[in-house]
Formats: sequence, C-alpha cells, structure tokens
Amino acid sequence: MHYKNESKHQETVNLYRRFTSQNQRIYTTDYVLDETFTLFFKRLHPALASQSMKLLIEVFKAEKFNLVWITEERFFKAQELRIKFVDKPLISFTDLTSMVVMKEFGIEYVLTGDAHFIQVGMGFQKIPQ
Repeated sequence: MHYKNESKHQETVNLYRRFTSQNQRIYTTDYVLDETFTLFFKRLHPALASQSMKLLIEVFKAEKFNLVWITEERFFKAQELRIKFVDKPLISFTDLTSMVVMKEFGIEYVLTGDAHFIQVGMGFQKIPQ
C-alpha cells in the first residue's frame, strides 16, 4: 500500500493479487486491524496513515473480504489458548484470537511473518514462507 519498504511488500502484493484473482476469500479480524492501524501511525506521516486506514476499511467492505469481530466467546477461547500455550509467552493475544477464528472458519493459511502459527501445532501454514 503506502509502505513499500517492508521486506515482504512485493511478495505480499503478489499473494493478494493471486488470491483475489482466484476468487479466494480473505479474512482478518478487528484485532488485526487494530494492530495494523497502530502500525500505520507509528511508521507513516499522520495524513498518509489516516488515508491508509480509510482505504483498508473500504477494502474490507468489499465482497471478497471478511472482517470477523472478536466476540466474547472468541475472546474466551483465545484466553484458553493463552493458558494452553503458557510455554510460548511471545505469542500475542491478537495472534491467539486469529487462531480461534482460523479454526472456526477452517482457514489453513495465514499471511504473517510470525512462526507462532506453526509452533502451536494446529495445522496452520504460513505465507509467505
């Protein structure tokens, strides 16, 4: 989008294009957007961060995208995972909520740089590798 200096930017753009051209649905959660918006304002000029935030919200209103809200039930399931993976303290609570949603919707692939999704042994595959 607006921060092309990210190490995996072009690879991510290519993955996005591939998924959308194949009519694959793309999911994210309100927690992931929360982290993304925070990152925008840490890395970009405020005007560009605001523009990026608005653009991303518009993208997730489109038909090919699913914005999943972390409900109370999902929150407590993530809390159970936090306790289950107490030996992996670096996994963020946002990642745990994503894992709950991925299991619920049968999502196997996750666009991330984190190895946490592999380390939990829940059958997730990380892209890009």
